[in-house]
Amino acid sequence: MKWIEVQIKTTTEAEEAVANILYEAGVGGLAIEDPKDVLAFTENEKAWDYIDEKLLEQDFEGVIIKGYFQESEDLIDKIELIRQNIEKIPQYNLDKGLGEVTVTEVYEKDWAEAWKKYYKPKKIGERIVIKPTWEEYEKKEDEIIVELDPGMAFGTGTHETTSMCIRQLENHVKKDDKVFDIGCGSGILSIVAAKLGASKVIGVDLDELPVKVSKENIVLNNVQDIVDIRRGNLLNVVDERADLIVSNIIAEIIVDLIKDIKGYLNSGGIFISSGIILEKLPLVEEALKEEGFSILEVSKMKDWACVVAQLEMEE
Repeated sequence: MKWIEVQIKTTTEAEEAVANILYEAGVGGLAIEDPKDVLAFTENEKAWDYIDEKLLEQDFEGVIIKGYFQESEDLIDKIELIRQNIEKIPQYNLDKGLGEVTVTEVYEKDWAEAWKKYYKPKKIGERIVIKPTWEEYEKKEDEIIVELDPGMAFGTGTHETTSMCIRQLENHVKKDDKVFDIGCGSGILSIVAAKLGASKVIGVDLDELPVKVSKENIVLNNVQDIVDIRRGNLLNVVDERADLIVSNIIAEIIVDLIKDIKGYLNSGGIFISSGIILEKLPLVEEALKEEGFSILEVSKMKDWACVVAQLEMEE
């Protein structure tokens, strides 16, 4: 099968925004190449078996995002819409970088399996091990294994923002908690919450593709009796309250979410938010304080932040 590759040159800061633009256009696969990630990865000599050294040789110093689309009658319109939306990124006070969009043809056999060689089992936090379905891994005592087949449209669960959320879920999910995962993507945070003891988890995503992938991953991990994945915009498909809400999106959307979130959290509930570029951290912290949250912890990895906040207890 022939696919069309839409390549966008951008910045780490605008990475999430560009990915969302491609998702909204109906992307069938997504690959993100960030030289910063590659350089960090190569600090571990053992990692060289898993990495394509050509990524270190690219002329462009920013992030390259590649989206894959099937040929269709409306493809030209989709590409034009992508170009237009890329140009709008600075309106969100993000640096889109070069923003160059190029289009090439590729064949499915060239990329459908190639990305998997970079994806190996990885332990995150104290107990969580993210394991791709096609890899073997011997479970150690007290480890919690999360099987993941994210598909080419999603990350592997090891991005800094996801890793920080997983660590904080380990710290804050209590037995029988009710948890909401807003912007669930591949469903990894929903699965982690369920395996940490949550009695009910609701995952929400706006797009059909992540909802589909999340449901498949939930079945892989045998938590379908605990996790309910819904398609919707943020909290508009939720009519109950949670003990903990986690959201790994982008700062601007998190700020909007904060305005409504009190109505969906129990008294003293925990809100874990990530996908926050460091320079946007003050916006999130200010919004939380304005809505009566106490900030318990701010963790940082590379250019990203994760905020743990608690809703004030009702007297």
